Formats: sequence, C-alpha cells, structure tokens
Amino acid sequence: MPISVGHDTAKTRKELSINGKTFAYYSIKAAEQSGLGDFSKLPAALRVVLENMLRFEDGKTVSTEDIKAFSEWADKGGKNPREIAYRPARVLMQDFTGVPAVVDLAAMRDGIVALGGKAEQINPLNPVDLVIDHSVMIDEFGNPRAFQMNVDREYERNMERYQFLKWGQGAFNNFRVVPPGTGICHQVNLEYLAQTVWSDVDQDGVEVAYPDTLVGTDSHTTMVNGAAVLGWGVGGIEAEAAMLGQPISMLIPEVVGFELTGAMMEGTTGTDLVLKVVEMLREKGVVGKFVEFYGEGLDNLPLADRATIANMAPEYGATCGFFPIDDETLRYLRNTGRDEDRVALVEAYAKENGFWRDAGYAPIYTDTLTLDMGTIVPAISGPKRPQDYVTLDKAASAFFDVVAEYRGEDETAAATDMASEGPTPDALIDPRKIAEVDGEDYKLHDGSVVIASITSCTNTSNPYVMIGAGLVARKARALGLDSKPWVKTSLAPGSQVVSHYLEAAGLQEDLDAIGFNLVGYGCTTCIGNSGPLQDEISKAINDNDLIATSVLSGNRNFEGRISPDVRANYLASPPLVVIYAIAGDMNIDLVNEPIGTDKNGKDVYMKDIWPTQAEIAELVEQTVTREAFQSKYADVFKGDDKWQSVETSEGETYDWPPQSTYVQNPPYFQGMAKEAGTISDIKGARMLALLGDMVTTDHISPAGSFKPSTPAGEYLTERQVPVREFNSYGSRRGNHEVMMRGTFANIRIRNEMLDGVEGGYTKGPDGEQTSIFDAAMAWQDKGVPLVIVAGEQYGAGSSRDWAAKGTNLLGVKGVIAESYERIHRSNLVGMGVIPFEFTGGDSRNTLNLTGDESFDITGLEGDMKPQAEVPCTITYADGTTKEITLKSRIDTAVEKEYVENGGVLHYVLRNLAKSAA
Repeated sequence: MPISVGHDTAKTRKELSINGKTFAYYSIKAAEQSGLGDFSKLPAALRVVLENMLRFEDGKTVSTEDIKAFSEWADKGGKNPREIAYRPARVLMQDFTGVPAVVDLAAMRDGIVALGGKAEQINPLNPVDLVIDHSVMIDEFGNPRAFQMNVDREYERNMERYQFLKWGQGAFNNFRVVPPGTGICHQVNLEYLAQTVWSDVDQDGVEVAYPDTLVGTDSHTTMVNGAAVLGWGVGGIEAEAAMLGQPISMLIPEVVGFELTGAMMEGTTGTDLVLKVVEMLREKGVVGKFVEFYGEGLDNLPLADRATIANMAPEYGATCGFFPIDDETLRYLRNTGRDEDRVALVEAYAKENGFWRDAGYAPIYTDTLTLDMGTIVPAISGPKRPQDYVTLDKAASAFFDVVAEYRGEDETAAATDMASEGPTPDALIDPRKIAEVDGEDYKLHDGSVVIASITSCTNTSNPYVMIGAGLVARKARALGLDSKPWVKTSLAPGSQVVSHYLEAAGLQEDLDAIGFNLVGYGCTTCIGNSGPLQDEISKAINDNDLIATSVLSGNRNFEGRISPDVRANYLASPPLVVIYAIAGDMNIDLVNEPIGTDKNGKDVYMKDIWPTQAEIAELVEQTVTREAFQSKYADVFKGDDKWQSVETSEGETYDWPPQSTYVQNPPYFQGMAKEAGTISDIKGARMLALLGDMVTTDHISPAGSFKPSTPAGEYLTERQVPVREFNSYGSRRGNHEVMMRGTFANIRIRNEMLDGVEGGYTKGPDGEQTSIFDAAMAWQDKGVPLVIVAGEQYGAGSSRDWAAKGTNLLGVKGVIAESYERIHRSNLVGMGVIPFEFTGGDSRNTLNLTGDESFDITGLEGDMKPQAEVPCTITYADGTTKEITLKSRIDTAVEKEYVENGGVLHYVLRNLAKSAA
C-alpha cells in the first residue's frame, strides 16, 4: 500500500537520482535553508528522528515547532525533552510476544464490531513481520537426530499457536510470518529484512526514500542499529498501536556518544568488547537515552561486531546503540545479498542527507565516554546480570564470591583456604557440596558447568566468533579433548546461513564431535528454552542444593531464566562456551590452568586450542558469501512441509476455540464503553509485593517452564493437560488465564513481605502466606485495589508486555518504585497502570514498609499534569500514618489519555469506532 506522509512542501522535499531512477526525499539541508534551524551538528541517530518529523509534518501531530526543537537540542548541548510524535516505518515481532499481539488484534476486531465499527478497520497500516523463533526447546541434544526431533516436538507443542498465526497471516493486511526453523527475528532482520534506507510510493504515486526504522516486540530489536537502522523494543501493546497508525509518543532523547579507538588485540572477540561496553554504560547511566558509537575505531570494527554491541542495548539500559552509515555498512549490505541498486541508494541518500560517517564526523552529544579497543581482554559476565563483568583471569576466584552469596562467608572461607593449597578441582569447594550422581562415574559440585550453549542472535550473527568456536572445536578434537559428560551442549544458530558456512568450512563436523550438534534455529537457552537436564543430574543438584552453572553466548542471564536447576549463569563468547564445555567447571582458571589432557595424557591449556585472528578471517572470507545469504533467504516465508501442512480457519474475525489452552479471547475490550473514563484516586490500596532493586521483567513475567504445583500448572492440570505438554509461559502468552497466574511467579523472585522465601508468594488478606495470584484474586473479591512497591531499575530487561498485562489483570492500580527501565514504564501506562516514583529520598527501606500498610494516592483526578507530584498517605498496621510525595511517571499528555481510556489499545479502538461512525 502507498506510504502515508505529511503535506508536500517545496521547502524540504527534494529529488535524488540513482542509476537512472528518481526518488523524492525529505532534505535536512533544505530544512536548514528554509530557516527551521541549524541541524548540522546533530548525531546521525537523531537526524533519523528529525527526518521523520519533516516527512510527517502536518501542523497537528507534528508541527514546525517540533522540527525547530531539534536545532534547540543542539544549541542546548544535547538536551531538549520536547514531546514528539514518531512514526516508525515497520514493526518486527517474534512469536512469544507476537502471539499475544495478534490475540489483541483479533480481540479488537470483536471489540470494534461491538462498538458499531467494522472488523476490517483493525489492520496493520505499516508492514509487520513476525518470525517464529522462541518456541523450539532443547529436548534432544548431542546427537545427529537432535534438530529433527526438537522440530517435531516444537510442532506437537505449538500447533494451536501456529494455526492461530496462520489465520492472522490470512486475515490481516501487511502481515507476514517467517515460519519455524528459519532463524531468530533479529538475525533475520539484520541479514535480510533491513534495508538501511527504505523506499515506497506515497499517496501521489511518487517513490520516496527515507531511513529504514522500526519498533519490535522484543527488546533486542536494537541489534539492527548496527546496520544504521534505528529501532528499539516496545511492548506488544505499543507495537499494536504503531501498526494501527498511532504515532509513538516520545521525548526528544539525549544522545550519549561512545567513542571507540584502537583495534582489538589477538585472542579477544567482539563478545569481550560488548561485555565491557555493557559494564561501562550501565555505570554511566543511559536509561531512556540513545547511545551513538563514533570514532576512528569504527574503521576496525566489522558490522557483525557492531550488531553484537547494538543487540545488547537493553543490557546497558539504552533505548538503542546506533552506528552511522559508512563504508562498512555498504560492504555488509552487499555481502549479505542486498540488491546493488539498494546499496547504491543507501550510499547516495546517506551522503546527500547528512547520514554518512566520514573522517570529519563530529556531532554534538549530550555526554561522551571513550574506550580503547586495544585494552579489551577475554571476559565473561555473571552470575545473574549482563553488567556483572569479570575478566577471564579472575573468573574462577570470583566464583568464590558467588558461593559466598549463596552459602555464607564461613563456608566460603573454608573453600578459599582449600583453594590456596592447590587442590584438585573436586576439592576447590566445600566438600559438603560435592554430590554423587546416580548411575554415573563422576561427581558434581558447586561450579560444575551443566549447560554450555552456543545460542542467541547476539553472537550467532557474528561469523568471526562462530568460526572461532568451530576452530576451537577442531583443535580440541585433534588433541582428543571432549565435552565433559555432565555438560548439556547445544548449538542453536540465529539463521540457516550460519549452518551453511560452518558446513562449508568443515567445522560443523568438528563441533558435532564434541557435542555441539545443531538443536534448532531459534533463541533456545537464551530465552529459557534450555530443556530439561538429565534426571539424575537434576536430582543431584536439587537434593544437595548445588550451585550449578551455565555458560551461554546469549544476552540475558537473569535469575531463574536459563534453567530451574541452575543458579549461576554466565555470558561468554561462542569459543569460550566450547572451552567451558571441555573444562566443565567454573572453578578452573582457564587462563593459567589446564582445561584437560590430550590423547597422551599431556596437559592442554586454552591457549593451545585458541585460533588466531588470521585463521578466523581466512575462513570467514572463504565461506561467508553473498551467494549463501541469497540462497538461504530465497524462500524465507515459504517454510518447510510441516509449516505448509498447518491447517487453519478463515474469516475476518477469529473463531475462538473454547477448549484451547493456548489462545483465549482476552477480557480487555469486553463490555467496553464507547467513551473514555477519568483517572481516579487510589484509595485503601494494599501491597501485593514488596520488591528490591533490579527486578526484571523476567521476575515479573517469566518465560520458562513451570511446575504442576504452581497456579498456572494447577490451571492446566484441571483442564487435563499432562505435565509433558505444559510447554512454557512464553508459549502460553496467548492465554491470559495462564499468564496472569504466572505474573510475579519467577522461582527466584523475593517478596520482602516474607522472610527469606523465594518464588511467587505473598500475604493474603488473612495475613497467611499464599501465591501472589491467589492473594490478588482474594483482594479483588473484597474490592480492594493493589499496589506494587519496588526499588531501583524496576522492570529491567525485555520488552515483555505481559509483565504489564499480568500486573493489570491482578488488580494492581499503581506501581511505586525508586526508578524504572524505559520499556516497562511505557508498558504499564499502555495497560492503564500508573507508575509512580518515590521523591525526597523516600524508599521502601526509609519508610520501613513491611507489606501490612495501606495506601491512599490522591491528586490524580481532574487536570493532573504529566509527571505531576501527588500526595500519598501510608497507614501502618498500628494505625499511624505518614504523608509522602510521589511523582507520577505518566510522562506526556498523550500517555494521560491512554490511562484515562484504560490503556493505549482502548484509546485506539475508541478513536477508530468514532471515525467509522
């Protein structure tokens, strides 16, 4: 369909000719010449947003003053938080977040019909691509049958979801589905979907060139910023609004410049670099900000490494980590099979409209920091946050600190004393924490690596680290080394191209030989789909309370995410994942101690099997070819025979199967009034949970497996679903009944209302310990509103909209925290839940909260301004009261309208119904 643009102004709309074809474009230089301001010092990332303002200027949603504000941003040294309406070109989804989004769209079709509108009014206006990548689970591993067996189980488990997505593909316009077994959405986006400069016809039939931009329902949408495509993660509800033509309300962001100098040293990887970047930017504090990378070091940084850095933007807290267009961008586009005319358009447009990075590129930034890449050393991050950076030479000793956290100082001191005497690995830890494994001739202990997974788009998109991992396997195999028998090994590439070049280099055979067989194309371990451990290993860990470890080449290692049996999780480069599988123990100093013995009993050190950069580069040059990308993406939407045989219903509205435990019609729009309401004061609210710092969206809405004893498990058991078919929370996101029962149900979440209890528990109205779900339902029966109280960085992690949806469905009216991560705050507003922040030094600790208090939050009714400060009266259990001031984090006027409507989708639905009338 034609693109929708603002009014055609001769002042900013110009023409550009490439290879005999003429494109219209919106010129930033022309905007300067017309007196709208000086934009010459804007960072490239912000120029993308400015171009968006020029293209959609209509005097209403985007005004001339909005455009001038970008010039003022530069004049004010990189700060001007004006509210603007931004329209991305397209939307990217994955199935975990995509299924509930399509459920919402299907429910909105029912809802608009009920309001007197037509079902076809609910249709994406922008292109939407949904990649099925989150569903494959590692049930089978370490053998040639693993891939096919895992795919077969994936279809068995998820057929209802796939039938529903196929219905959506047929029912909605502008909606494409990339079938299972193709790759991870961000890697498919980077390697195929993204164009860097997009083009389409406008309402007058004129071809218009403009920057490729997007939002995605996964936080790692940021990966594509490595190819100069501005994109970031939003919640499904915000993405749905964008699909339906609603602009994204945002403040002009600050842009932190990150200067890279020097070049990577021998023996280091792009993963080592990004882990350092994450640590530095978390310490800097960049939540809600853009980060743009610049400096002469970019001349030495392949786009694959740039994409790895951009991918991890949610881990360092930024909205995005952007890399401007340069010669390396063009090289990558060409090498990955993009059309030559497209590459020519990217170059010409970037140079003509000021998006090109050359030697003179020196924009204004809000703030800057610098890193010499020559100082990077091998490293890992863990045990539970991506920013927990540890250099590899200190990783073994740092693990004692992990033991200290879990065990207590006395036991760890004993372990440290033993370590200083140079014992064998089994004696490196407290002897009481060594466990026999039934039927096996080995023992497990604290620090045993039980999962080693090459996984995630973060690193499998990077041929340098993947070829490096294959070469480590080749050298290890030649010496007779193998993975330890207690390690669950897996290889889950982010696209089929990876398999192509690993096979072309002969390295897949070497990886297979030490247990890294292909298990599927998808997120697997990184999203929590690591699958079950061997029963005997799981029993030994849990019966003896061992601190088992995992090592994965992913981007997330939050508590309870990777495996319910594993407490300590570490992020590492793919070559290091292979090394740790061979060593099998986090207690071994990989830099200075042997990782095993060869065929002749001789000690082998990591340095003996680590490839040189020249070895890696030679194989990358030989096997990572343009033809490989073109071949593997030729039929990307077709799928295999299994996908083509999936049968589904037809029709504009969905025929909700009442017996389905995967897809249910959500309650959000049922019985919805035609007019919006108002925001009400929150009176007599009780606390559902009292939470600490860095509570992630994984804590709030876990994605992994769950047990029959949980509320979600009990729900499925009542419906005769066997435990083997429970699947995961992530796969059940189309069923609100499962998901609301899974809210705040992470096995590692700690509710400070209870003493030392882990898991989704709280106090019910009777004061007794119960599940959070049961307590919430009991309070709802009494008509009592609820609040959540938390510390800093509440909602860190992914764009998981169910963390907000579940909060809403449990009856929570407000969240009071010390600070928020960007996406979750937006998601709460999008679901009508008000985020509040403590002010004046108040916190859950200074207020001595226990969970027995009640809260009255007033000042919300009437003409409340964005970010208004409002009074809150806390009534303690003994009847005493304390008045504090909270800051409403309804940040913009549009967000206030969303909350008045009960959420952003209600707002959109009412407006569409009015337009139909």
